[in-house]
Amino acid sequence: MEQALVIHPGALGDVLLAIPALRALRGSPEARAVTLAAQPGIGSLMMALGVVDRAIAFDTLGIDTLFTDAALRADAPVAREVAATSRVVCWFGARDEHFTSRLRALAPGAVVAPPARGPAVWQHLLESVGAPARAVDAGVVPTSVDVTPITVASRDLDAGRSALRAAGWDGHSRLLIVHPGAGGATKRWPAEGFAEILATALRHEPDVTLVVHEGPADATAVEDLRKLLKLTSLHLAHPSLATLAGALSLAAAYVGNDSGVSHLAAAVGTRSLVLFTEPLRPWLPWSHSATCLTIDPREVIATERAAIAAALARMMTMP
Repeated sequence: MEQALVIHPGALGDVLLAIPALRALRGSPEARAVTLAAQPGIGSLMMALGVVDRAIAFDTLGIDTLFTDAALRADAPVAREVAATSRVVCWFGARDEHFTSRLRALAPGAVVAPPARGPAVWQHLLESVGAPARAVDAGVVPTSVDVTPITVASRDLDAGRSALRAAGWDGHSRLLIVHPGAGGATKRWPAEGFAEILATALRHEPDVTLVVHEGPADATAVEDLRKLLKLTSLHLAHPSLATLAGALSLAAAYVGNDSGVSHLAAAVGTRSLVLFTEPLRPWLPWSHSATCLTIDPREVIATERAAIAAALARMMTMP
């Protein structure tokens, strides 16, 4: 079996957008096994999701040497990894001609993808590995492009179930998971907006348990929301990414800002309502389980709130 090395040190959402492209690499006629060089926690998640065969920490590659004129030893980690592969795909560093030249000298034929362009980042990543993304632009996904939801492994489902039970879930009621955080304040819808739409959507849903998820950078957003909520809620704080994938896959619905957590919810097939600012809509998820609406993060606009509340209410009434 041929080997492929994929270099992607980006944030969680950026790497999850690459799943269709990673699937295309693995399912190519050469039947490649894929090694992903990424942030350690993200690489471990991609292995747990069954998207890649092996993960290594990006920082251990020593790839920074390629941005300099320093000689690269044959036993350097990046040289060893490249020597063991038949194809290299790098979604990083394309703006630096020196880096690109040195990587291609080390790995002739390496793909160093330029920055994302066009209406959808995930399509751009597909195109960079030679998959037929152009047909997706016309609204038709070719059968060769795999955009099916990820099936979470039973061990991670069990871990997610245990984490939710530890937070207070009875194990039977339907779950609505909300993630009010995001990587930056400019991507976060105000807490009062979340509180209002949750109250509207759950007004006639007594069998639903509301779960507020908190990741490492979400303390303020979660605190703001929980202060405003007039509903009983559970607090799911800092699960591992694989455990979070399990918890999300158990939910009847999910709502959150443009974030890696939202991309994960969509990727595992959970009905997801994801709130994007207009300039960042190219980063919409590839999964058909996601409904994406546009918001102004500076304030709660009545028309946006009404549209979001209606979309969430529809999701909660689906069988």
